[in-house]
Amino acid sequence: MDPENLPVINNYLDAHEPVSSARQSRMHFHDNQRKVDYVLAYHYRKRGVHPGHGSPGHSLAIVSNGETGKEPHTGGPGDIELGPLDALEEERKEQREEFEHNLMEAGLELEKDVESKSQGSIFVRIHAPWQVLTREAEFLKIKVPTKKMYEIKADGSIAKKFNEVLQKLSSPLQPRVPEHSNNRMKNLSYPFSREKMYLYNIQDKDTFFDNATRSRIVHEILKRTACSRANNTMGINSLIANNVYEAAYPLHDGEYDSPGDDMNDRKLLYQEWARYGVFYKFQPIDLIRKYFGEKIGLYFAWLGLYTSFLIPSSVIGVIVFLYGCATIEEDIPSKEMCDQQNAFTMCPLCDKSCDYWNLSSACGTARASHLFDNPATVFFSIFMALWATMFLENWKRLQMRLGYFWDLTGIEEEEERAQEHSRPEYETKVREKMLKESDKSVVQKLETDRIENDDEDDEDKLNWKDRCPGYLMNFASILFMIALTFSIVFGVIVYRITTAAALSLNKATRSNVRVTVTATAVIINLVVILILDEIYGAVAKWLTKIEVPKTEQTFEERLILKAFLLKFVNAYSPIFYVAFFKGRFVGRPGSYVYVFDGYRMEECAPGGCLMELCIQLSIIMLGKQLIQNNIFEIGVPKLKKLFRKLKDETEPGESDSTHSKHPEQWDLDYTLEPYTGLTPEYMEMIIQFGFVTLFVASFPLAPVFALLNNVIEVRLDAKKFVTELRRPDAVRTKDIGIWFDILSGIGKFSVIINAFVIAVTSDFIPRLVYQYSYSHNGTLHGFVNHTLSFFNVSQLKEGTQPENSQFDQEVQFCRFKDYREPPWAPHAYEFSKQYWSVLSARLAFVIIFQNLVMFLSVLVDWMIPDIPTDISDQIKKEKSMLVDFFLKEEHEKLKLMDEPAPRSRGVEDRSRRSRATSSALSGHSQLGRAASTSSQHTNV
Repeated sequence: MDPENLPVINNYLDAHEPVSSARQSRMHFHDNQRKVDYVLAYHYRKRGVHPGHGSPGHSLAIVSNGETGKEPHTGGPGDIELGPLDALEEERKEQREEFEHNLMEAGLELEKDVESKSQGSIFVRIHAPWQVLTREAEFLKIKVPTKKMYEIKADGSIAKKFNEVLQKLSSPLQPRVPEHSNNRMKNLSYPFSREKMYLYNIQDKDTFFDNATRSRIVHEILKRTACSRANNTMGINSLIANNVYEAAYPLHDGEYDSPGDDMNDRKLLYQEWARYGVFYKFQPIDLIRKYFGEKIGLYFAWLGLYTSFLIPSSVIGVIVFLYGCATIEEDIPSKEMCDQQNAFTMCPLCDKSCDYWNLSSACGTARASHLFDNPATVFFSIFMALWATMFLENWKRLQMRLGYFWDLTGIEEEEERAQEHSRPEYETKVREKMLKESDKSVVQKLETDRIENDDEDDEDKLNWKDRCPGYLMNFASILFMIALTFSIVFGVIVYRITTAAALSLNKATRSNVRVTVTATAVIINLVVILILDEIYGAVAKWLTKIEVPKTEQTFEERLILKAFLLKFVNAYSPIFYVAFFKGRFVGRPGSYVYVFDGYRMEECAPGGCLMELCIQLSIIMLGKQLIQNNIFEIGVPKLKKLFRKLKDETEPGESDSTHSKHPEQWDLDYTLEPYTGLTPEYMEMIIQFGFVTLFVASFPLAPVFALLNNVIEVRLDAKKFVTELRRPDAVRTKDIGIWFDILSGIGKFSVIINAFVIAVTSDFIPRLVYQYSYSHNGTLHGFVNHTLSFFNVSQLKEGTQPENSQFDQEVQFCRFKDYREPPWAPHAYEFSKQYWSVLSARLAFVIIFQNLVMFLSVLVDWMIPDIPTDISDQIKKEKSMLVDFFLKEEHEKLKLMDEPAPRSRGVEDRSRRSRATSSALSGHSQLGRAASTSSQHTNV
């Protein structure tokens, strides 16, 4: 139809026509019958309106399928005179009218308010009638329950009794929701087909498809509906990007805090899930999936499993820490360091201003290091590597179990691709390219291209030449961001060195130099990490946009990879420095390495760098969790909501007192924050997973703090989704996507990192080498003296000797921590044999530890099947039951058609029976193909 000759789609109600004032539900049109499945919102502005036109009681326009040709009548008291609109507003209005007309042609029914004010927000309510729901459900291959219901039986009496006992014990922890009341019964499900309506238990057409499914169907129509006036723009997302509409969202199921006993899914989720008072209860995953869709349901299922898996790791971590506390008095090296009779005179820590010092003054640091640097740490590192493997394997099993109960086992790549639509930015880029290449108009070229590509829907219209600038910009920008992170880390190192030198000049601050410098540097690192986290998130989004990915899924995957890479480097680079680089390139007395003139590279504390690594890790981890949770996730949304409320209150325009007293559900949802995806939620947890696994050898209490954070995080996210966000579109997916690959990569990388932390950062290997190679009695007595080398103070460089030394006696030799030959040896100050033996032992430990843990991880992976045996059996059982049920229903249908009929209609009956038989055979073959496809997917 020519857009210039479109009929007026608004059928204005007559001012004298009664409008139902008794609203039964705010989820329906004003006729109290048609349910609102989706809402479009836009802001309008007009001029030249005569005051008094349009009363609030009758400011309603009904737009429906059967009434698209009526022109609004003129001359009545409720008429609205449109003033001259500016060009942009006029263009947007025409685009909206055409788009809404196209929606009605697709079968949807619309209702919206009249633009009766000088400016304001208008809501277009959309209802999908039964015919549209059935058509789209068949097209999207939505699985729906059939009439057949069967019981899921537990294998074996022992397993059944164990499950019964477990359910009784955990009954106080179960949320009181209907989905948990009878979880042993399951409906057979089959993709919806209008030709096989007799298979389904359709008792009420209004409730057969739940609200999430209805909104999902409408959203699919909105995404594929074109608008030629907007340069043939495809879908609602493009119109929102061009500010034609402000928002598009499905409605919540009512208010979550409404008084009274009327219950809806949102209120039930709030009471049993989204409150801090129910933190001890399990999550109602089935209800979450029903309300928010499979994608969000899988996220909360994953978060719940991860949080529960942190319980055993927290217990073991606390035991390891308590073991360190219990054995601190028995640790021989720390005793030797604290023994003032040994009187190890150490070399100065800086030039000129630093004096010689006794090793016993570092007694507290040495004792504290034993809490985290003890033999139990090695065991805990192996345990955590296996823990990560066990967690991933159990998630794969839970994912398969949920896929079975949620009827996701039949999702194929073809079905997922059928729901993929091009992004608005991609369409714009293609349009610009076509405009350059051809003299045709954009609309003609797009229409021609659409006809030519009917059989080539997945063809990418942008080649490598079009994408090359974006890829080069991505590569250069990511390198720059990583270099920026390293530069900031180096800047903090310079700050530590210069501050330590400055504080050493003053006698009052000299004793607390190391504590002051370490604490302030870690706080600076934390602030920088938090700031760069926000910057890198925005940069990753911008870089992904200039790549112009075709679909939302491709966009999301590329965004996740970039954001994870940048945030990973940002969060862990200061920790990597302390773990593997600090104190490694210091040099030795008389030949120190200088950063700037007079500023030496910083050394580790006398007890080693492990204690400082523990401090760095704990403060960054706890700071990120506390600040991000309390400020970014709680405070910022509240500030945004307050700002929007103030903006709405101060916005000029007529107010409607009746409307403000009794706001509709679409008004309430419009004031909520828009849903922006799960990427920030996953990213926060993945970075935390890295803290828990990568450097757990230095901080065994990391799982404890992660567990405490996640108990709050689950309810915080739940409250945000239920109370603060608009209802997301239900997205059907079978797994958590690229996040699983990132988790798996972190798990494997953590084995290598922990091996090097134990071998390089801790004193575990030097102690073993000394005990079994150099000790006279097989104990650690004499270990401290063994690790300290001698230096002749007369060989200090001119001008670096301590000024005004306060030492009691004249110092001839000072000690420093390293394995070097003494001054009286032929090759003075070169690495000794002990150094090379310790180095070889460290490398051997890394190789043995890594291969042992990897082997155990592969063994655990092999021993635990990805698909639980009972689920595999149930899937096979369901396929056979589905075939039997299908054939039985077809047989009943044939029996009804074989009933005695008048002779005159014998020919007609025979032809009808033959058609029914052929239909049954074709349906049986189709079911067989579906079953075989599902079987293939399950085996994979």
